[in-house]
Amino acid sequence: MNSDQRLWEAWKAMTVPKHVRAEIDEDSITISVIGDARHAAVSRRLRRMLKNHLGGTGHKPTQGRHVIAGSKAMMPDFAVAPSGTRRIEHPDGVGLLACGIPLVGEIVWPDCCIGRERDLKQRAYASAGIPVYVIIDDYDHGGTVTVLTCPDSERGAYASSTRTPYGKEAVIPEGPAKGFVIGPGITGERRD
Repeated sequence: MNSDQRLWEAWKAMTVPKHVRAEIDEDSITISVIGDARHAAVSRRLRRMLKNHLGGTGHKPTQGRHVIAGSKAMMPDFAVAPSGTRRIEHPDGVGLLACGIPLVGEIVWPDCCIGRERDLKQRAYASAGIPVYVIIDDYDHGGTVTVLTCPDSERGAYASSTRTPYGKEAVIPEGPAKGFVIGPGITGERRD
């Protein structure tokens, strides 16, 4: 059994408390607490507005589900998934297959390593071929929304990045959430 398989088996056997997530990243299992009150409020507003936007598309917002690519397991703060997720369920029932997820997003908060959402998860989601990755970041120059597209699975990077400061509108450019606006109604104004 190689190290990826050992990590996978250990992760599947774990039981974590509510509001804690365990993820398999590049070469380890990372355990972190999920957000604070601001994180929850942004997530709630985003999910509500995204649900309205996705009406009739055959997709829905989801959270609290692992996205699985090979032997890696990440739990984004929010994602867009087909309304009937059964067809993209991992065979072991541990999450959704990345190949069926058109958008994932993270809401950065300080108790979790900020670089994790900006760098490590960006590499993981690009490597998995997820078409759109959104980072809502209170700690980037007063707050920014970064929308990354055009994943290069081989390099583990996104070819296109649009960074929008809080107070302005970031627009999802493709996929079922195309045209969805992440603006002050979700993020609030700049946090200088």
